[in-house]
Amino acid sequence: MKIAYIYDAVYPWVKGGAEKRIYELSRRLAARGHEVHCYGMKWWPGEGKILKDGVHLHGICRPMPLYAGGRRSMRQAAFFAGKVLFSLNQDFELVDCQEFPYFPCFSTKLICSLKRQELFITWLEVWGDYWYDYLGRMGILGWSIERAASRLTNRNIAISARTRKDLEGLGVRNVQLVPAGIDWQRIEQVRALMKESDIAYTGRLIGHKNVDLLIRAVGIVKKDIPDIRAIVIGDGPEMRRLKTLVSELGLKKNVEFIGFLEDYDDALGLMKSSRIFASPSTREGFGMAALEANACGLPVVTVNHRMNAVSDLVTKETGMVCEPSREALAEAMIQMLQESDGMRGRCIRHARRYDWEEICDQAERVYARGSESCDRWI
Repeated sequence: MKIAYIYDAVYPWVKGGAEKRIYELSRRLAARGHEVHCYGMKWWPGEGKILKDGVHLHGICRPMPLYAGGRRSMRQAAFFAGKVLFSLNQDFELVDCQEFPYFPCFSTKLICSLKRQELFITWLEVWGDYWYDYLGRMGILGWSIERAASRLTNRNIAISARTRKDLEGLGVRNVQLVPAGIDWQRIEQVRALMKESDIAYTGRLIGHKNVDLLIRAVGIVKKDIPDIRAIVIGDGPEMRRLKTLVSELGLKKNVEFIGFLEDYDDALGLMKSSRIFASPSTREGFGMAALEANACGLPVVTVNHRMNAVSDLVTKETGMVCEPSREALAEAMIQMLQESDGMRGRCIRHARRYDWEEICDQAERVYARGSESCDRWI
């Protein structure tokens, strides 16, 4: 098959769950003999078209900041969507456009209709009424655009069971499930680093990730475990505020900010040298970091929220789901710290089901059969 992926951010220049998912699938599909093209902003130096890991990367416009004022930039999304209109000049058997930030889905739909190409839209999450929390009165605009995007094609892919259920709530039918995955072999080979910790967090430092809740919970845990040690891996607009919070709570010896790590193996090594993983986010389309933590042998503590798909991944065998309060999070972390040694093997076995090779098999079947059901991840 000749396949095109459409997404403005491109891994490894931009590191996030959606970018990583496209990267892992595209290079594996290319290795299996498919011709794969990825269209995004030109985050790399040099030529606009390059071949990397067997995948044709097309930088169709200059890079722009993805966020403005802590929110995804509508200006950037519209700019990229416009560039898509004049860039998909090849004939593809199918085009897979990532649903967020919506605008590119509409320009991709137009091109696919003109060229009579198969359009798939991969849904990372469905916001629904959350648009009103995010944009206030203007939320009706986001809500309407999301619903319109859900009707662009009958080839919709959800990356989690929760997202599929939310799509079905919008009236979408025949939604295929192709989850994100982990690089099992790579994780298995990484060794734990000497820098030990009790609690690890990795991800962007933005509001809905609720790292402030984690910090406050650590303050409570400290009463029972004075030398508790948590590490925060990642960067983002909340960094300064979070560091100030740590100082105000007197937790400088208990919470360390590692920052953004260029080397993926370093993050894995730090997780392997920790005891549990905390994911206090209330909005996750899947939860790749949580699965990676399980693969490192760490039970995961996450919070119960209707937009947090991580809670669907966590079982009593692999972690704990608690209410999104600092007291509940602290209690759950203490319990998991007490039980973590005995949960290691179960966590690893659970994560192994999501190896990228297995996920690539699933994607290949969905692409080949279109809207025909071939779902073993129910």
